[in-house]
Amino acid sequence: MSKRLQGEKKEGSVAVAIDKDKGSQYALKWTVDHLLSRGQPLTLLHVIQKVSSLPTPTGNSVSISNVNEDVARTYHKQLENQTRELFLPFRCFCSQKDIKCNEVILEDMDITKALIGYISSNAITTLVLAAPARTGLVKRFKTTDIPSSVSKGAPEFCNVYVIAKGKISSVRPATAPAPVKAAIVRNQLQSQPSQNLSDSNEATCMNNQRLRGLILYIIPSNHQLSPFTSGRASIPKYEPSYPESDISFVSSGRPSTDRMFPTFYDRMDYSGSTPRLSNGSGSNPRLSNGSGSNPSEYETSSFGSLNSGTNRSIDISSSQYEFSSSSQDNGSMTSASTSQSIEDVEAEMRRLRLELKQTMEMYSAACKEALTAKQKAKELHRWKLEEGQRLEEARIAEEAALALAEREKAKCRAAIEAAEAAQRIAELESHKRKNAEMKALKESEEKKRALNALANGDLKYRKYTIEEIEEATEYFSNSRKIGEGGYGPVYQCDLDHTSVAIKVLRPDAAQGRSQFQQEVEVLCAIRHPNMVLLLGACPEYGCLVYEYMANGSLDDRLFCRGGTPVLSWQLRFRIAAEIGTGLLFLHQAKPEPLVHRDLKPGNILLDRNFVSKISDVGLARLVPPSLADAVTQYRMTSTAGTFCYIDPEYQQTGMLGIKSDIYSLGIMLLQIITAKQPMGLTHHVERAIEKGTFSGILDPAVPDWPVEEALVFAKLALQCAELRKKDRPDLGKVILPELNRLRELAEETMPFIGGGGSSSSYSQVSTNHVSQIHQRVP
Repeated sequence: MSKRLQGEKKEGSVAVAIDKDKGSQYALKWTVDHLLSRGQPLTLLHVIQKVSSLPTPTGNSVSISNVNEDVARTYHKQLENQTRELFLPFRCFCSQKDIKCNEVILEDMDITKALIGYISSNAITTLVLAAPARTGLVKRFKTTDIPSSVSKGAPEFCNVYVIAKGKISSVRPATAPAPVKAAIVRNQLQSQPSQNLSDSNEATCMNNQRLRGLILYIIPSNHQLSPFTSGRASIPKYEPSYPESDISFVSSGRPSTDRMFPTFYDRMDYSGSTPRLSNGSGSNPRLSNGSGSNPSEYETSSFGSLNSGTNRSIDISSSQYEFSSSSQDNGSMTSASTSQSIEDVEAEMRRLRLELKQTMEMYSAACKEALTAKQKAKELHRWKLEEGQRLEEARIAEEAALALAEREKAKCRAAIEAAEAAQRIAELESHKRKNAEMKALKESEEKKRALNALANGDLKYRKYTIEEIEEATEYFSNSRKIGEGGYGPVYQCDLDHTSVAIKVLRPDAAQGRSQFQQEVEVLCAIRHPNMVLLLGACPEYGCLVYEYMANGSLDDRLFCRGGTPVLSWQLRFRIAAEIGTGLLFLHQAKPEPLVHRDLKPGNILLDRNFVSKISDVGLARLVPPSLADAVTQYRMTSTAGTFCYIDPEYQQTGMLGIKSDIYSLGIMLLQIITAKQPMGLTHHVERAIEKGTFSGILDPAVPDWPVEEALVFAKLALQCAELRKKDRPDLGKVILPELNRLRELAEETMPFIGGGGSSSSYSQVSTNHVSQIHQRVP
């Protein structure tokens, strides 16, 4: 239903009949949500029943045609105020929804007739009404169902919706199109302001200007007034409950009987003519006696009959007074007795008038006192509100002050805690500085002992003179130069009938001497097939003599520098396993583990059989055995290595451990299968795996990659390159077994490589192979 209603939103005049019950609010909200389109005006209809009578203080009612003009105007003013209050919530709702609404007030005795008439005359195409509230009392006593009556009697061009609690209760759809004049009427309705209740009230008051025959206080027709028998007429006690506006009206000036009841006495005939006294059947102006006796008997019988006969009333709206008697007319009365009776009646009326005037003055005084008391109550209430407001402000100010004090206390506590933390940090930094100084002093002493040992010739290596080095390198000729590193240039030559590579210390190298010393100490003490062999050195000039690696570095071969052929995937898997084997040998060295710190493709050299060997251990560090047995890490005063290969955690904290080399190994393994630069390589590989484009990131120079094995290889490398050390796998338990498995797979499909069959036996080294350091460096 809601979808159909949304489709029916179109231009047309829409009206909502409202009343004081809550169902009208549901009807208006439903109309705005389901029928109105943007910018479409809305008409609010309210029907007030035409005032034909006014209530009296005694509970009866009197026709409005017999009411004083001021009383009628006051009553209409009250109705107007009530109607304005009725429209207020609906007007506010329309204002919030930015809806232009026209307020129309209809006045008729029949609500259904008024609504149908307005729909017909103004060509309303849609009318929405609220369903009547079905309480127990309404169900017991059948009342007029206005929505049903309107639905039955509405014109054929009008859609009638009955809404109950925000939902459609019933619909009477239109069966004919709206008349042509509907557009004209709708435009006039949008341009004209809402009808004003005061206009219709003013017209009603103007029509009632002729009705001046009834006083505000009305004696009911069934009340017996017998002033002649009682000797003094008693007026029934009347305590009217005037609204607030009426009280102000009465107390605005000193009221009098003439003001309150102008027509009661103005219409009495004091011209001296005899009032017309009649019985129930005749109209002859004469006095009748029921027994036909003398005048004295007449007085007794006639007044007695007046007291016990039919009801008498004073006709206030007429200009004459009629006193009726039910006694039979048995004789004529004398002129003297009639005149005496009239004088008595007039005297009694004057007394009653004076008494009524006094009563009204007392009532006016009571009203003034009530207004004064009410004013004092209002002032007292206002004073109470002001006092309560002052107390509330004081309470809020006190709470704000307490909150401010708490915040200041919190700031004070935070400042104290910050000062204590700063003091602790200062003490810790002082302690660290002392430890660093002690370590630096210890390292200095170790260097001195190493230099002394080197000078004394304790290390076992072949010493060459500078003349021998110069002769072999043709005085460091550029034709013999095969590379350049941070340590210095590298030359290829022959010494002792053996092809060697000589690394010469550059004079301006910052850490050249210490690096030279470290490399001599390490390489002279160890032997392993995957470590570059140190043949000798010239300690006076810092020259190191290595075995010559015919196929250069892994970095050159991955990027095919010098036009070298592409490495097959089988060789790459084998080289990775050999690098892991040599690195595990360094980490398991006894009595102290050794960390390389500068593992990269440029420091992996390949011999003529493509057997890989780790070189450039000048930055290696021996971790103290106490730390090696515990957390296997050692704090360095300064980081060393090559950017993109340095462990991030080691770079930030200076904490060195064997897993620092695992990060470098992971980056290098990714380069082995992708042949790409190390910058951001882990990110690119991860994205390729996530997107399912991993095969596209492999080195395109190799056409026959086993994608599944390469993916396993890449995931292992990514684990090695984790940012935190604790997330990296163990080299001996996880990494090397997987690399050996991939190497075995590669060797099963590897073609024969020329140059002898020693490559297999040379590279197949047990993962548990550990060589003891021949001589510990002091």
